[in-house]
Amino acid sequence: MERRLSAILAADIAGYSRLMGEDEEATVAALKAHQQAVFPFVTSYGGRIIDTAGDGILAEFPSVIAAVECATEIQVTMARRNTDVPKSRRMLFRIGINLGDVIHDETRIYGDGINVAARLEGIAEPGGICVSSQVFEQVDRALDTVFRALGPHTLKNIARPVDVYAVDWAGAGKAAGGVPADKTHEQEIHFCTSPDGVQLAYSTIGAGPPLVKSGNWMTHLEHDLESPLWRAMWSGLAGMSALLRYDTRGCGLSDWDAEDISFEAWVRDLESVVDAVGVERFTLLGISQGCPVAIAYAVRHPERVAKLILYGGFAVGHLKRARTETQREEAAAMISLMRVGWGKENPAFRQMFTSLFAPEASKEQAEWFNELQRRTTSPECAVRYLQAVGVIDVLELLPKVTAPTLVMHATDDARVPFEAGRRLAGSIPGARFVPLQSKNHFILPNEPAFARFLEEVRQFLSH
Repeated sequence: MERRLSAILAADIAGYSRLMGEDEEATVAALKAHQQAVFPFVTSYGGRIIDTAGDGILAEFPSVIAAVECATEIQVTMARRNTDVPKSRRMLFRIGINLGDVIHDETRIYGDGINVAARLEGIAEPGGICVSSQVFEQVDRALDTVFRALGPHTLKNIARPVDVYAVDWAGAGKAAGGVPADKTHEQEIHFCTSPDGVQLAYSTIGAGPPLVKSGNWMTHLEHDLESPLWRAMWSGLAGMSALLRYDTRGCGLSDWDAEDISFEAWVRDLESVVDAVGVERFTLLGISQGCPVAIAYAVRHPERVAKLILYGGFAVGHLKRARTETQREEAAAMISLMRVGWGKENPAFRQMFTSLFAPEASKEQAEWFNELQRRTTSPECAVRYLQAVGVIDVLELLPKVTAPTLVMHATDDARVPFEAGRRLAGSIPGARFVPLQSKNHFILPNEPAFARFLEEVRQFLSH
C-alpha cells in the first residue's frame, strides 16, 4: 500500500432522509439528475471519485486548489438548479474538504484525513463548504475566495480540535452567471467629520450584532482587507457581526495633516464615527493602542457599550512605563529612526517595527507589513503618533468600567508586555483574562492563537 498527501472532498445532501420520507421516487429521480450534472466536475478538476454511496460522494484530488474550485462549482451549479424548485424540495450539498496523508490500494483510500473531511461535511451549512486550516493556508492567496474563520471545532472521533473555515462561494456564483454574490464582506467607505474638522474614513462589513473597533495606528481601510496579516481577522469578525472599522486621524484614508494628534482627539474620533453611523448600543473592540481609547469611551458612555473586548492593550503608554535609562534611550532611538527612515523606499528601517509587532511573520507577511507602514501614514505623523501613545494613562478609569469585559494578550508579546494586559484585566471589575500563546503583538492567521482569539470572541458575543 502507498501513502500520499491528498485533498479529500466529502459531500452529502442535507435533509436527504426527510426528502425520501416525503416522496421516495421523486427524491431518487432528482438526486440522480443532480449527480449527473455535478459529478463530472470532479474529473474535470483532476480528481477521482472514490465512493458514491447513497446521497454522498467521496473524492480525492492531487491539488487542494482544484478541490476547492470543484466544490465551489458544485455549489454554484446546485444553486442554479434549485432556482425554480420549491424550498422544501431543494437538494443542498454540504461539503467538507481536508488536506491529509492517506493510504490507498488503487480502489479505496484510508486515513484520518478522510475522517476529518467527513466531519467537516457534517458541520457545514446546507449549501455550504467547510475546510480545515491546512486547506485554508494553501488556497487563501491562490484563489479569489473569501473565507470566514469559524474557530476550533471538536469533531467526533478526531483527537484534536480542528480549525475550521467556511467558504463564501456566492461571489463565484455571480461570476458564473448563477446566484447573486454575497455582499457580507464587501465594504463601502464613507466619511464623517470630527469636531475639529478632521475627515475620518469608516466602513462596515459583515452582518449581525454591531461590533465597533476603536481606531489604532497603522490601519488602512482599503489595504487591510488585502493584507495577509489582517484580512483573515476582519473576515472572521465580519462572519459573526456587523464590524465597524475606521482609520483614525493621521492614518489610512483619514486626514493625515490633523493639527491635534492626542489621546483626547482619538476618543473624540471614536465618538464622531459612532454618532455618524447611528449605532446606539454595541460591543466595543480595542486592539493595541485602541484599548485605552475604548476604555475611555466605555467609561464616558456606559449606556452605549454593551460589552468590551481588549486585545494586546495597556493602560499606561511606553514612555510612562519606562523605568530605566536604557528603556528611555530605546524609546528615543525609535523616534529618531522613524524620522529618518519611515518614508524611504528601502524597508530596512520599518523592518524594525515589523520585527516587534510580528516577529514570526512569514516573508510575505513581513513585506506586506513593511509596505503597509509606508502607505498608512507619513514619517511626521508616525513620530507624533508614537509620542502621543507613549504618554497615555487610563489607570484611574479601569475600576470605572461597567461593561462585561474580555481581555486577551499574547504571552510573549515583544511590543506590549504581557504584564500590561494582565494588569488591565486585574483592574477592570469582573474582567475575564485569556492568555494567548504567541510571540506576535498582531497574531497571525496561521498560528493557534488566532483561532483561539476568534473562538473567545464568538463565545463572548453569544452570551
